[in-house]
Amino acid sequence: MSDEPARGWSQQTEQVLRRAGWWPDRSVPTDTWETVLRERGGFTAHDAARAFLAEFGGLVTYGWPADSITTSSAVRFDPLQAAWQDERFATAGREAETSLCPVGTADEGTSVLGMSENGVLHLVRDHAEPLGTTTERALDRLVEAQRARSALWTPGTPPEEHPFWRRLDTPRPGPDAGPCRPEETDRVLRAGGWFPGRSVATDTWESILLQTGEFELHEAARRFLAEFGALGVPHRDPWHSMPWREFSLDPLAAMWDAEIIDDLAEQADTELYPIGTCDRRNQYLAMAPDGAVYTGMDSVDLLAPTPDEALRRLTTRIRPEAAF
Repeated sequence: MSDEPARGWSQQTEQVLRRAGWWPDRSVPTDTWETVLRERGGFTAHDAARAFLAEFGGLVTYGWPADSITTSSAVRFDPLQAAWQDERFATAGREAETSLCPVGTADEGTSVLGMSENGVLHLVRDHAEPLGTTTERALDRLVEAQRARSALWTPGTPPEEHPFWRRLDTPRPGPDAGPCRPEETDRVLRAGGWFPGRSVATDTWESILLQTGEFELHEAARRFLAEFGALGVPHRDPWHSMPWREFSLDPLAAMWDAEIIDDLAEQADTELYPIGTCDRRNQYLAMAPDGAVYTGMDSVDLLAPTPDEALRRLTTRIRPEAAF
């Protein structure tokens, strides 16, 4: 690799981005993100946001060298972290006098990143702050702020309550087009964004995992992710207030852990495709071609022989006395 940066950013930014998985001419489909964002706030990706996500979407920058500061302040170019925050973006967009589309999070999840129609990256907290007149300058600023924990961050400020917990209190009646599920499983899935007939594009997940881990998406995982991808129960503090175990049906969590998934597959004696994580990312969730769902990190366990049973088990209360 040449010592000269491939773009107009600093050498440090070049190193951070390449370690995160960026390379010149990187391009991934954005269909999955766009579909879910339309579901969760009616966001419409404009051309500038679409181009940014095609190049940087899915990357997580931990800074360099990696340490407790750069790791805790990771910048995540995952637009789904801003799901259901349409009012926040609308307010910030009016202030910035432009339409802002979510493209990720920063500041330990306290802040979200929005891209304007003219290609300016904004840090969105209680207001919208332009990070630079160009993408290169904005990324330089994010990388430098992450490394130095500058005033750009607001460490110690707790993120807003996840929309999942608010949505649990809002009934969502309607015809059930799927199989009969326990009432609580149905309620948890609907709070997470599921609805009868849901079908999202899986192209983004499939492309990124094929590029980074050579994962081949089988049909059982494709059907499951099309209906349930990007759903989950977020963690909430204190931990004993969690009625259900934390889980996230985000297959990109395994994008750099092909060796771990391969080891779990060897132990399970079947092909496995990552479909998410549980228990605060301490366990992977992976699906076999027959629909069986396994969990594991160092060793593998069968969670359930079918996708529906796996969802039932994931949404069964672990603390019946915990309040929503």
